[in-house]
Amino acid sequence: MSIENFFIRMFSSYVGSDSFGNEYYISNKKRIVLYKGLKEPSKVPPMWHSWLHHLTDNLPCNDAHENYNWQKPYVPNLTGTKEAYKPIRKIVSSDYQPWKPS
Repeated sequence: MSIENFFIRMFSSYVGSDSFGNEYYISNKKRIVLYKGLKEPSKVPPMWHSWLHHLTDNLPCNDAHENYNWQKPYVPNLTGTKEAYKPIRKIVSSDYQPWKPS
């Protein structure tokens, strides 16, 4: 645990966590997130993002938030990971030659 995380845990009030394991704290009027693992802002779910940026004062609660049947579960940005989207490469015509830098 870093010294920064130590001070946040000692002098801030714990308010909750999300499904990714990130922990959320409040100190005076400052709202703080301690990321689990890699510090990647896209790992913050939308409801917690709203709380962090003072768009709402209501704490997100995983049990109380209802999803519509058309909503998919939130996933962070997967760019640069093994799970990143890779489109299927289709060649439009047989005379197509991709550009190759020299």
